[in-house]
Amino acid sequence: MKRIIIVGSGFGGLAAARALREKVAKETEIALISPRPEFLYYPGLIWIPTGLRSPADLRIPLESFFRKHRIRHIPETVTGIEDQGRTVVTDKGRHANDALLIATGAATLRKLPGIEHSRSVCQGIEDALAIREKIESMESGTIALGFAGNPQEPSAVRGGPVFELLFGLDTWLRKTGRRGKIALTFFSPSPEPGNRLGPKAVRNLLAEMARRNIPTHLGSKLKSFSPEGVTTETDQFPADLIVFTPGLRGADWVASTSLPQSPGGFIKTGKTCQVEGWAGTFVAGDCGAYPGPDWMPKQGHSADLQAETAADNIAAFLEGRQGTREFRVELVCVVDSLDSGTLVYRTPTRNFLIRNPLLHNAKSFFERRYLARFR
Repeated sequence: MKRIIIVGSGFGGLAAARALREKVAKETEIALISPRPEFLYYPGLIWIPTGLRSPADLRIPLESFFRKHRIRHIPETVTGIEDQGRTVVTDKGRHANDALLIATGAATLRKLPGIEHSRSVCQGIEDALAIREKIESMESGTIALGFAGNPQEPSAVRGGPVFELLFGLDTWLRKTGRRGKIALTFFSPSPEPGNRLGPKAVRNLLAEMARRNIPTHLGSKLKSFSPEGVTTETDQFPADLIVFTPGLRGADWVASTSLPQSPGGFIKTGKTCQVEGWAGTFVAGDCGAYPGPDWMPKQGHSADLQAETAADNIAAFLEGRQGTREFRVELVCVVDSLDSGTLVYRTPTRNFLIRNPLLHNAKSFFERRYLARFR
């Protein structure tokens, strides 16, 4: 009996599990390794600070999903990969396999002096709740929101959630009558923040900040954070709350393996999602470094596309064939503002955006539909 191991229960891991169960022989064992049998829907974290979501809305138990798709969950944490992928090493043992999919996500660059004085919705529920509690306790002051990238890995940046929280907080503070006493400011070392979304999107985002009276501090390298505010190479500005998403980097456990790695510590893969030089070992989601344009996003939608591709090629590998399917490069996101939204779409040949009040409801509807498959 063939055995497939999936490492990670995020977007890529779960999409691959579902697809593989449909594509491989019925008797094939599929095991998924992750610390807990749950899925955290990260895109919804932007709505926790304003009370639109609770942790229970976004933390989904996976026991029923695993039963439905006949996936065996192994509650362990990966610590290494050996034998060109045929052995997964965890904190509790070793697991042999005939094919492997790695979908463990990425880590963040947290080396900036004083970064402990900041919070990030991309860090998880704890930080999202801390942001909400701080804002609820503020009678006046300034909230500074920003993000940075990884200089060694152009695609390793996650700015969308920061834009959404920025605009969402502005809407929410206005609706609750507090915007006049609580100022918002945006900062980024990039002179064109959000440039992965395309030039028109950058202009739109900056124009929206100006319309909402949100000052910006752009194009200057960040030096440090403190309880008093943010310091860059050319500026210093106050903040009672700093919400900052640093650049992404490869997961710590990857560095100790012989997996081929990019400058930012991500696993190098080809267009078929197979690890370079490692037959039968595939990658999906944020942990991979993929060939393609430098604007190629690290987002749940991309992880789903890569997982589908990897599943096809794993099925072919187990049948003794060379998988040839290549993943589609596509950026799709809705920059939400609580009462409206802007759809941004980008491929190697197309790039457009659409603004519509109904897009906030559309984003909520998509969330419900997406999570229904796991409930």
